Amino acid sequence: MRLVTTDEMRAIDSRAIDGLGIPGLTLMESAGMGTVQFIESELGDPAGARIVIICGKGNNGGDGFVIARGLRDRGAEVGVYLLGKPGELAGDARTNYERLGPGSVSELLDEGGLADSLGEMVETELIIDAIFGTGFEGAPRGLHKDVIAAINASGRPVLAVDVPSGLNASTGVREGECVIASWTCTMALPKRGFYLHPGREAAGIVHVIDIGIPEDVITAIQPMRSVLTEEEASHLLPKRDPGGHKGTFGRIAVIAGSVGYTGAAALTSLAALRSGAGLVTLGIPGSLNDILEAKLTEVITRPLMETAERSLSVAALPGVKSLLDSADAMALGPGLSQNGETQELIRAIVSDLSLPCVIDADGLNALTPEDIGARQGDAPVVITPHPGEMARLCGWTMSDVLEKREEVAADVATRARATVILKGAASVVADASGEIYLNPTGNDGMASGGTGDVLTGIVAALLGRGMSALDAGVLGAYVHGRAGDIAACAVGRMALIAGELIDLLPDVYSELESGVYEG
Repeated sequence: MRLVTTDEMRAIDSRAIDGLGIPGLTLMESAGMGTVQFIESELGDPAGARIVIICGKGNNGGDGFVIARGLRDRGAEVGVYLLGKPGELAGDARTNYERLGPGSVSELLDEGGLADSLGEMVETELIIDAIFGTGFEGAPRGLHKDVIAAINASGRPVLAVDVPSGLNASTGVREGECVIASWTCTMALPKRGFYLHPGREAAGIVHVIDIGIPEDVITAIQPMRSVLTEEEASHLLPKRDPGGHKGTFGRIAVIAGSVGYTGAAALTSLAALRSGAGLVTLGIPGSLNDILEAKLTEVITRPLMETAERSLSVAALPGVKSLLDSADAMALGPGLSQNGETQELIRAIVSDLSLPCVIDADGLNALTPEDIGARQGDAPVVITPHPGEMARLCGWTMSDVLEKREEVAADVATRARATVILKGAASVVADASGEIYLNPTGNDGMASGGTGDVLTGIVAALLGRGMSALDAGVLGAYVHGRAGDIAACAVGRMALIAGELIDLLPDVYSELESGVYEG
């Protein structure tokens, strides 16, 4: 699904209203009633429920008035507060205020009014935030700031209409008080700021309301970014052939590991197996073979020539090529070391690449984007740098990488002729064609050693099933983060380790195969 900034959403609204003649009142009615339907699906029949709606003076408040009318029609006890005077309302917001009828809305004008509303907020079953819309920038001030603070302090579930008030919908920045929502019902398309930190924590669970904007209007604006939804991830997942065999589901070659880093090789190999690969063969420095044979029951190990430092040597190249001859995809880099001879081997492998490959860690440390881009042929490649590796790859500073993640990822994707997964919060997936995805899954519990190796194995398995580099990167990042989210619920973010991601991959794939998602 496409992601939009505030400017892109404003252009889409304008094209729908001014270009196609869709009345703003129609869009507002669809927004409000779509939110009511979502509330019914989350909370059940609202009849008898006590709900408080806080409305601003703009169109976001107008959405709130529509929601109030819809909930009252369904029997809910709704308290509606307006941050301002009715005479200050205009346009569609004023029309929907009037449709509620006399005496339906209480004015919230000062600290005394806020004190009067606090009791109702604490006792309500749901607070609906309809204060500021997507056009808000800066920090809430005065009474608006105090009301947002009171909403957050209430301890009640909060639903934000379109965007949590106080959040910059484009950047995810919170310059002051910001509503921390349990859910955000956003209109037409999800907003970029919901998938960037700290906006992600403010938005809660994001639900997109279809307000009737035609697809060709959205296409005409050409939003630059996308996000993979649960349903899209399900459709993207390769289907299993009931008559298949282990050769059908992808033969993966993993070139990884050195002394002290056998764990990286093991995690990558196991993640590939847990992601549906039929066969995984691990090329490892010869002296480490016994360790990996004992550690990896289901993985084939192949001892290769090594350096004095017990990393792979240039002399291992014929053995690597032999291994690749029977593979459908390769994972290259985890734990290989920065030994000069090993890095020479990596460059030799990449220059003559003939099969899909994911490159990570020490594989990236040996290369420039131009090295990857100069490979012979068009074998699909995915690279998975963390910000430090990306800074080296692109020649930018770490602060530039962190501040301009999408631009940096797109630049390197073009130079390397590859799909880039720039890991972080949130991970950015960029393709040389110009496609950019923000990954909606994952959490800070995954910031520990080995989790990147798991991602490498997942992506390698998807490449081995014949997926394009972009699809494998986008789905791989989604699956990896979703496993982390399930793990965070099971063991907490503090205690989460990489091996638990592998243990929970079956849960993720079961969700995607069944279309049933848990929390």
